[in-house]
Amino acid sequence: MTKLSVNINKIATLRNSRGGNNPDVIKAAIDCERFGADGITVHPRPDERHIRYTDVYALKEAVKTELNIEGNPREQKFIDLVLAVKPTQVTLVPDALNQLTSDHGWDTITHKTFLIDTIQKFKSHGIRTSIFVDPDLKMIEAAPETGTDRIELYTESYAHGYTKNKKSAVAPFIVAAKKANELGLGINAGHDLSLDNLQFFKQQIPALLEVSIGHALICDALYYGLENTIQLYKRKLT
Repeated sequence: MTKLSVNINKIATLRNSRGGNNPDVIKAAIDCERFGADGITVHPRPDERHIRYTDVYALKEAVKTELNIEGNPREQKFIDLVLAVKPTQVTLVPDALNQLTSDHGWDTITHKTFLIDTIQKFKSHGIRTSIFVDPDLKMIEAAPETGTDRIELYTESYAHGYTKNKKSAVAPFIVAAKKANELGLGINAGHDLSLDNLQFFKQQIPALLEVSIGHALICDALYYGLENTIQLYKRKLT
């Protein structure tokens, strides 16, 4: 079964909006695991507008499933954090400074040397690596040369096109996933996946190992409750 990693950034955003420690990000992560999450994802940014670096250190001690840290490895502070915490997985995302949210994958050809050097740093410490990519065959074909263990398919275009023509929207992701499988790359996916579009995506993508979902899941939890929402998402992945 495809694993569900819950991104808890939005819980940290809510906490930070008022100061203090309500909601408690660490307790939320523990509860997400207790409610059935297979992992916890965080994406600390340099301005710490949601997840703080101190949160990540605390989560390393609290998370019992898998901890996935996302971020831009061009920031030395990010690299130092990952090497200190040693999460199960690090997902490399080519975010610009102060970017609102991730909106594109790596150019694995142009940035090949940088990715090789960076990925080797993490893998030498036993950390599984994944890189954010668009469903572009050229980018996926070049990905194995970077040394990455997995790719994370950036699914915003699928989510955007799903309501118009779901078969057309998922088509490039099927092609991309098949190529990744041929090349021996593990496949993760994330961005704008929701209760509406997740099941169809899962059914169409061969050997999908993990999805990372935050914004939609936390929004749904406002109506359905966190425990019930996690179970609803898990059922979409069976």
